Amino acid sequence: MTGWIDLNADLGEEPMEEVRDIALMQHISSCNIACGGHAGDAGSMARMLRAAREAGVAPGAHPSYPDSAGFGRTSLDMPLTELIDSLVAQVDALANIAADLAIPLTHIKPHGMLYNDLADHPQMAGAVASALHRAFPHLALVGLAHGSFEAAASKAGACFIAEGFVDRGYTPARRLVPRSQPGALIEGDDARAAQALAIATGQPLAANDGTLIHVVAKSLCIHSDSPGSEQTALRIAGVMASKGISIKAPGEMPNDPADLLRR
Repeated sequence: MTGWIDLNADLGEEPMEEVRDIALMQHISSCNIACGGHAGDAGSMARMLRAAREAGVAPGAHPSYPDSAGFGRTSLDMPLTELIDSLVAQVDALANIAADLAIPLTHIKPHGMLYNDLADHPQMAGAVASALHRAFPHLALVGLAHGSFEAAASKAGACFIAEGFVDRGYTPARRLVPRSQPGALIEGDDARAAQALAIATGQPLAANDGTLIHVVAKSLCIHSDSPGSEQTALRIAGVMASKGISIKAPGEMPNDPADLLRR
């Protein structure tokens, strides 16, 4: 078996954990950098960008509902135009710092509840995908595989990278189990690596009710704040290597639809 899969992590979200984030970069291929909506500031953005360059990791923006108090984990009832303005401003903040450092960004991945809302609400997904693609046409959009954001990005003409999760449980509808419910978090390197391999190879995995589902994705997310995330990333790398699967960022492999990210 041969192939490739991207392994990404959300970084720059916890000021006291930057050492952990930088260590994790040694084992992933792309990262999503908090850019002020739920976490992150100019200093953390610059440090994460420099670390990504040093590690050879493809950096992207990780915008959210403007909700630093709630870490972006609650849906905000705000006008869609105001939300879009905030998201564009967040990505611009990271893009400007990246430009100053001569570090190209590759993608945009929404955070937290915004991520889930974009997967579930087609009208919202369409507006956000179109606006982000207009503002940043060279950046791919990353979102939940099989969600509304995937269809919206395609309709907008954006490159979309479908994402699966190695440390989160799924419902039968291929949505993430809410963090407040049992089965939301997958613990242990073996279980996480098994889920990663199932997604990478197109094999079924068990939803939280025991039914089997397929998740078709080209990027896998491991949360940096999951206990043992660095060890899990190492375990996943070993399992993928044993199956002939390379861990590469989208755009690094020939004939990849995301090859526009190299331009």
